[in-house]
Amino acid sequence: MTATAIAVMMAVVWAIVSGSFSLHNLLFGFALSLLTLWLLRGHRPGSGGTSRTLRILSLLRLFLVELAKSAWRVATMALQPKLALHPGIFAYPLQVKGDFQISLLANLITLTPGTLSVDVSEDRGTLFIHAVDCTDLEAARRDIADGFEKKIMEAFPE
Repeated sequence: MTATAIAVMMAVVWAIVSGSFSLHNLLFGFALSLLTLWLLRGHRPGSGGTSRTLRILSLLRLFLVELAKSAWRVATMALQPKLALHPGIFAYPLQVKGDFQISLLANLITLTPGTLSVDVSEDRGTLFIHAVDCTDLEAARRDIADGFEKKIMEAFPE
C-alpha cells in the first residue's frame, strides 16, 4: 500500500474522529497524515515499509476494537440500576522500555473508556493504571500485555 493511499485513509479517520467532513478538515487530515508517515519512516533500520505499516495499522485496528468494547462495557455499567463498580489503581509491569513506547501505551490505555494511566515509576518498569472495574486484575494485566503492549513492540521495536 502506498503512502498516499494510507494518508487518504488516515485523513478519512481524522474526519470521522473530528466530526467534520469539510474540505479544509480533510486536507488538514491528509497533510497531518503525510507528516506522520514521514516522521515514522525508517524508525527501525532495515525494516520493510509495507510490513511496518501493516503492523501499525494492526495496532490501530486493535485500538478501535478495544475502544468499542470498553465503551460498551462502561455504558452498560452506567445504565444499571445499581452501580456495581469496583474502581482502583493497579500496577502494571512494563515490558516496553523506550520513552515513545511507554508514552504510546499510556495514551492508548487512557483513551479507552474506563481506564486511565496515572503514573510511571521512576525506573520506568511499572505503569500505574486506574480502572473502573478492578475485580480481575490478572485478566486486565494479561489483556494489556497480549493486546496493546504486544502490538506496540511489534510496530515500534526498540
